[in-house]
Amino acid sequence: MNILTYLIPISLVLGGLGLAFFVFTLRANQYEDPEGDARRILSGDYDDRPKQD
Repeated sequence: MNILTYLIPISLVLGGLGLAFFVFTLRANQYEDPEGDARRILSGDYDDRPKQD
């Protein structure tokens, strides 16, 4: 039962960190264009060649 005094605060801190990083990604506009990525993946236009300098 004594281990719960360690596990509960650790889980709350980790949950708070996860929430903080999620809010950070929202403010950084990481989820701005999910439809565009889906269309690019499904398109038939592939560029498999390496870039030429």
